[in-house]
Amino acid sequence: MLNFTFHNSTRIHFGEGQIKSIAKEIPVTAKVLITYGGGSIKKNGVYDQVVDALKEHTFFEFSGIEPNPNYDTLIKALDLINEHNIDYLLAVGGGSVVDGTKFIAAAALYEGGDPWNIVAKQAKISKALPIGAVLTLPATGSETNTGAVVTRDGNKLPFGNPLVRPLFAVLDPAVTLSLSDRQISNGVVDAFVHTMEQYLTYSVDGKVQDRISEGLLLTLIEEGPKALSDESRNNLDVRANIMWSATLALNGLIGAGVPQDWATHMIGHELTGGYGIDHARTLSIVLPAVMKVCREAKREKLLQYAERVWGIQEGDEDQRIDNAIEKTEDFFRQMGVPVRLSDVDLGVSDIDSIITKLEEHGMVKLGENRDVTPDVSRSILNAAL
Repeated sequence: MLNFTFHNSTRIHFGEGQIKSIAKEIPVTAKVLITYGGGSIKKNGVYDQVVDALKEHTFFEFSGIEPNPNYDTLIKALDLINEHNIDYLLAVGGGSVVDGTKFIAAAALYEGGDPWNIVAKQAKISKALPIGAVLTLPATGSETNTGAVVTRDGNKLPFGNPLVRPLFAVLDPAVTLSLSDRQISNGVVDAFVHTMEQYLTYSVDGKVQDRISEGLLLTLIEEGPKALSDESRNNLDVRANIMWSATLALNGLIGAGVPQDWATHMIGHELTGGYGIDHARTLSIVLPAVMKVCREAKREKLLQYAERVWGIQEGDEDQRIDNAIEKTEDFFRQMGVPVRLSDVDLGVSDIDSIITKLEEHGMVKLGENRDVTPDVSRSILNAAL
């Protein structure tokens, strides 16, 4: 196992009715900005619960944060923050709202000129407004981690800093009952791939991390389809297990002390930035191709994945790996997401522009071994056709 330092300071309030917890989490003297997306929280009762919890607080609202939050939208929040001397942010929504709020928190106190430098140049963040989160769509794990992505002019780029980790997060599985099938599928697949990118690398004898990761993968495989079925659609236990899996998939725990591979995400970001494809759907396209192209470097863990997650023990090594990749694709199809570029109307003619974007963004040494060059990325995209 590799050396590591692990610290996650986000306090989690998990369970039905926990939105009321924000009343005690946020100082009553704070001036709060509630950030959210397109307004679905006003239809499913979440907004009313938040407002009731903040009835003793002074608060303002900033709406319209879109999926893959856009810089031009987020930057508008700074005027509101300055006008009302806002000193606390409450993100109410899915990962995009939380990500966008993280950028707002950093940009509001940034003294280095253009706030876009935080993302484009990975400029140092020395302070940020405090953040709380009420999660409505389990997927990204952003509610308890230090990372975020922001989109501008077709460029989807990550940034991260401990100062933008939410101080607390409310995870009420009941609020996810109003999600669409597409949102459910995207969330399950996003969490699945987050887990895979910290698990499917090479062994450093991180047995605890491996077993937790395998437990998360098995849970998502078991519970994901249930959330789409008529029989279990409104089962709170199903939703609770998915919600907690998504948080644990990217709160730093399973990635501590093990190598990580985020090539799937970085390639996927270019599909989202350039073509507007849902983030999770880019991952379901790219991950199987990464497994195929990088199978030799990942051979040991692929065989472990085949046996422990899919129960595959028959056949030689290559047959077991092929079977595991096929099972992964079948699971993605069961969740209603694409597994080929052709499924989203992209083809070989689009690959050059994707590679160009990867190069522009410095994504030229990806993977756990830093050996996923643009040429390897091209092979991955070809394998995804």
